[in-house]
Amino acid sequence: MIDFYTAHTPNGRKVWILLEELGIPYKLHEIDLKKNEQKTPEFLAMNPNGRIPVIVDNTPVGPVTIFESAAILYYLSSKYEGRFFGYGLDERAHVMEWMMFQMSAVGPNFGNLNYGHNSMDPKVPAFIERFDKESRRIVGVLETQLGKNDYLAGGNYTIADICTYPWVAAMLEKMPDVMSGAPKLKQWAQKISERPAVQKGMA
Repeated sequence: MIDFYTAHTPNGRKVWILLEELGIPYKLHEIDLKKNEQKTPEFLAMNPNGRIPVIVDNTPVGPVTIFESAAILYYLSSKYEGRFFGYGLDERAHVMEWMMFQMSAVGPNFGNLNYGHNSMDPKVPAFIERFDKESRRIVGVLETQLGKNDYLAGGNYTIADICTYPWVAAMLEKMPDVMSGAPKLKQWAQKISERPAVQKGMA
């Protein structure tokens, strides 16, 4: 059994999706971010960075605690026979590079753009302009890749797609104009949104 500590954010949802895709049992612990439950001593003992998600895999030899969403995806996929991790070293390398792209580019820039538009008070136009411009560039990178491949790492649905989809879905919902020139990206998002495990993880 896996104890899963999360909230309804893109980073939390990517792990939620993979747990559902793998069909493995887990116990859900919803963390109230507004109450700063992620900053309690109990939570910080699991993740000193004080962020969701976290899993505790209660293995026969003892609990294994993992934080950082991409690290959790890598761990779960590797543990369960490499499912959703592609085939062969070359494809797995591509899976990792697109996961790293999500962590270093998609998440930070989409997140800051959303913050600038919807939470910053007072708004700072230069801040918003910076992240709007970079987010549109990143959308272009994803659009180019999906113009050549069915999925981000190639021909197979992998944890690279699972890692990226919740961020794209959030942007499509909150600021669809950023995606206005990316039909391939929208088609990819629609295809992924129809998977039953994705629907459960995004609920």
